[in-house]
Amino acid sequence: MSKYSKLPVALIQDRNQGGAEENLAHIESKVAEAAGNGAKLILLQELHNGPYFCQHEDVAEFDLAEPIPGPSTERLSKLAKQHGVVLVSSLFEKRAAGLYHNTAVVYDADGSIAGKYRKMHIPDDPGFYEKFYFTPGDLGFEPIDTSVGRLGVLVCWDQWYPEGARLMALAGAELLLYPTAIGWDPSDSDDEKDRQRDAWILSHRGHAVANGLPVLSCNRVGHETSPLGATGIDFWGHSHVLGPQGEFLAQAGTDPTILYAEVDMQRSEHVRRIWPFLRDRRIDAYQDLLKRYRD
Repeated sequence: MSKYSKLPVALIQDRNQGGAEENLAHIESKVAEAAGNGAKLILLQELHNGPYFCQHEDVAEFDLAEPIPGPSTERLSKLAKQHGVVLVSSLFEKRAAGLYHNTAVVYDADGSIAGKYRKMHIPDDPGFYEKFYFTPGDLGFEPIDTSVGRLGVLVCWDQWYPEGARLMALAGAELLLYPTAIGWDPSDSDDEKDRQRDAWILSHRGHAVANGLPVLSCNRVGHETSPLGATGIDFWGHSHVLGPQGEFLAQAGTDPTILYAEVDMQRSEHVRRIWPFLRDRRIDAYQDLLKRYRD
């Protein structure tokens, strides 16, 4: 359980700075700024060490991966300890030769690695060829205990699956966190762009409401060109912090920013008393959820 009744959080929404060294140096400055402004929990965006390389399939990109623990976790662990914050990062994990994951790593305020989560749902769409790079996670939906509370960490594409959020909630998560890299094709119509972004936000609001939990989602921003010569991706930002009824506590736009909010860690208890969704679940009637489809 969180030691904070009101938890100051910060989401670092940013654009790619170049390579790992440039991005990590930039993250260090932004974490210092966020901590200086009182944040105790800081969330970074998905695959923050470089560009979103999954726009194409190229075996050379596997050279970007690193073990966990490894160079980036050592640097980020020191950063968390230096500023006394819980830090949630997102890395390209090399587990073994030919075995890679999209992995979120959580560092506690003392610099220790509190835990990790390997992305469970892996997309394979134009511009998002993640199945070429990432093996689906095998750590399950297990919250990570930290000094600020029990964190249900999921990653990007997981955001479309209510099952993941629910299982984190059923395991006692006090917050749901999503490092994210999502954007649109610049050639899409304005109406289509709005529909995509609004659906993404609505999915998070649904997770908050259905589970009575705050939700933090940190997305990247900026245009990233495609190595395939396609139109690339405009990452739309709009990182946000939601309360347990889906209400906006803070929301960013499309520019780099540090998004701050204060999360009432006692509010979920009050909300679940008036909306007791966990009480009323018909767990005796959900067996077919284990099927791919009800033919």
